[in-house]
Amino acid sequence: MKLIENRVRTNMVRNNIEIDVKVKCIEEGTTQAAVAEQINTFVQMMEALGYDIELHYVKREEKT
Repeated sequence: MKLIENRVRTNMVRNNIEIDVKVKCIEEGTTQAAVAEQINTFVQMMEALGYDIELHYVKREEKT
């Protein structure tokens, strides 16, 4: 796990939006179809599930 601003990040997007949406639907006890009926974009889907989206950019270490 990565520490960012002295807190453990456990709910970050893992660069695979399909998997993240499936996992969040399971966690919330709903289906993708039920959520998709209410919204039509990833941001709206995550908001409908009760999540904020945070993006963090981290400089890559240079290869030696």
